[in-house]
Amino acid sequence: METMVILVFVVGYILITLEHNLNINKTVTALIMAAVSWAILSLGLMTVYHVNDGLHAFHEQFLSTGISEHDAKRTAIEEILVHHMGKIAEILFFLIGAMTIVEIIDLHRGFHIIKNYVKTNSKKKLLWIIGLLAFFLSSVIDNLTATIVLISILRKIIPVREDRIWYSALVVLAANAGGAWSPIGDVTTTMLWIAKKVSAAKLIEYLVLPALICFVIPFFLASRLPAFRGNILSEDVAIEKPFKSSQFMLIVGILAIIAVPIFKTITHLPPYIGMILSLGIVWLIAEKVKPELDDIISDDHAHTFTVHHALSRIEMSGILFFLGILLTVAALESLGILYNFAGWIAQTIPSEDLVVMILGVSSAVIDNVPLVAAAIGMFAEPMDAELWHFIAFAAGTGGSLLIIGSAAGVAAMGMEKIEFFWYLKNITWLAAVGFVAGSILIICFRMLGFYA
Repeated sequence: METMVILVFVVGYILITLEHNLNINKTVTALIMAAVSWAILSLGLMTVYHVNDGLHAFHEQFLSTGISEHDAKRTAIEEILVHHMGKIAEILFFLIGAMTIVEIIDLHRGFHIIKNYVKTNSKKKLLWIIGLLAFFLSSVIDNLTATIVLISILRKIIPVREDRIWYSALVVLAANAGGAWSPIGDVTTTMLWIAKKVSAAKLIEYLVLPALICFVIPFFLASRLPAFRGNILSEDVAIEKPFKSSQFMLIVGILAIIAVPIFKTITHLPPYIGMILSLGIVWLIAEKVKPELDDIISDDHAHTFTVHHALSRIEMSGILFFLGILLTVAALESLGILYNFAGWIAQTIPSEDLVVMILGVSSAVIDNVPLVAAAIGMFAEPMDAELWHFIAFAAGTGGSLLIIGSAAGVAAMGMEKIEFFWYLKNITWLAAVGFVAGSILIICFRMLGFYA
């Protein structure tokens, strides 16, 4: 059963990478891959007496109630699926809420305000402006939301997609680096923070410089590439002026997103609850605030500025792709494959530093959440030990190695249709240089007694 699920994952992964060569949409592959993986898991559990470690607890719980072996297995698989769907739904609802708020801001031409502040036409200067915004913004509103916001802004600044995808891909790299040094910047740092493996103050103190190096070195190298030479070419398109409501809705939307981690800190509820609240508030305000230029928008065009229209502009294909990938990874996790993989690495490789770096690289292929969860169970170091901060860095930045290696990357891939092999050819080496440089800096800090 385990072999079959792994085989489905590998074949599906290959088909996703060859999306444009085979002309098969990656979302189709991801959804089929997820459904087949869970079908194999369910059929295998029902026909094989052995129960894997990932399902053992649920199976024993229901078997102890006196029901039959068959019913216990069936109930166990249903419960574990509901458990994973709950976790996945948290991410999807968070993503839908953030994307809807961004679309509402965009409908009111809020991003035109930011565009007007970007006075440079230099590709190199714009690269650093966008990179710095991604690095610091992701530490406040998380790397996924920061990526969505900045790609929306880039669409207003750079009309030519062939130029824009370079910036969008590097936004992923900068956002993942920025999220690694903040307790609310990435889901894995949040996990370690909640599990009391790291404190917010020490996480920032220990990782801000390695994360900055992970961002600065790749951007320095990228700024020397031909893609960032010269000036931005503007297309001959009609210039849209901001509405009277543009600045107000931009401020409301950004504050609503920033309020999400604050809400989480105060209530200790999952982030998606805060995002739902923020979306509701922005939605309410958007219903009352009507976009106006010199004249009121005509009734014929009023429907294009409603929240319903904003919802219709969300990239549902990207969200469903995310669903398929996460469901497939959940099947691997349920079988204990990811935990066994992490444990095998720890037993095989004597160096903890190398183990952590391999876990970081692995997070580009496999979801970093179960890998970090496995690491929490594998190591017994005390709170704020250097190891936990190294894991936070590796898991947060290692996903930049592949476009589908992080939530930010998946979002960018869906929004800008970035090809897997294009990213692999042009961006992966930059991400690898930053990842290795940041890792070496962490190791050097430990050798110099910085973590003592």
